[in-house]
Parts: sequence; structure tokens; C-alpha cells
Amino acid sequence: MNWFKKIPHHNRAASGLEWRLWRRLPLIALAGTALPLVCLVAVHLMDEPVPDAAEARWIQMMDYVVGGVIIFHWSMVLTVGIGCIIVMVMKGPGYVADGYRVSHSDQPRTARETDEEVSAYRLPDA
Repeated sequence: MNWFKKIPHHNRAASGLEWRLWRRLPLIALAGTALPLVCLVAVHLMDEPVPDAAEARWIQMMDYVVGGVIIFHWSMVLTVGIGCIIVMVMKGPGYVADGYRVSHSDQPRTARETDEEVSAYRLPDA
């Protein structure tokens, strides 16, 4: 059985924003990781050699904040990447998902269909 049976004469949608975003995601991830780290390095370079307790606490808090910003950014990049993949798949070629017509969609039957009725509603193999 051919699981990937394409619909004949199906037009693919034109690519759009998803491919531009997909190509820029590595740069976006790198920039979003590097910028907070550069700021953190600047904070560490500007502090005194022997900081007092309040300044040490503030620096440690900045370490945690930058870590949270980086993890949040990575999760957003991953989410946008998954969205791009979904849009690419949905804009791709159309495939036959179910080869059976529904014979009683408006009026449900009280009795089950027979095998002969089911075979009569099958779509021909293309």
C-alpha cells in the first residue's frame, strides 16, 4: 500500500515568510545567545575585585537573569522553528488521507452498511 499517494493536479502554495525565518533562525539563535552573554561579561568586568555582599548578590542575580533570558530565547526560537516546519508541511503537496466517501453525512443511518454498499462508495485507485 502506498502511504504517500499524492492528489493529482494539486497546486502547491508559494513559499513565504516561513522559509525566510527558517534560514535566519541560526543567526537569530546565535545573536540572542551572544548579546546577553556580552552584557553579562561587561557586568563582571565592571565590578570591583573584592565586591561587598550586596554587589556580589546583584552580580549573582544578573547571572540568573541572563540564564533565564537565554533559555527563554532558545524556547522561542524552537517554537518558531516548529511553526515554520508545520507551515512548510502544510504548503507541500496534497496527499490522499482517506479514500472513502461518506454516504450518510447529513442523515445518520439506523443500521450498519453492508459490505456491498461500502465497496460501492470506494474511490477508484488513481
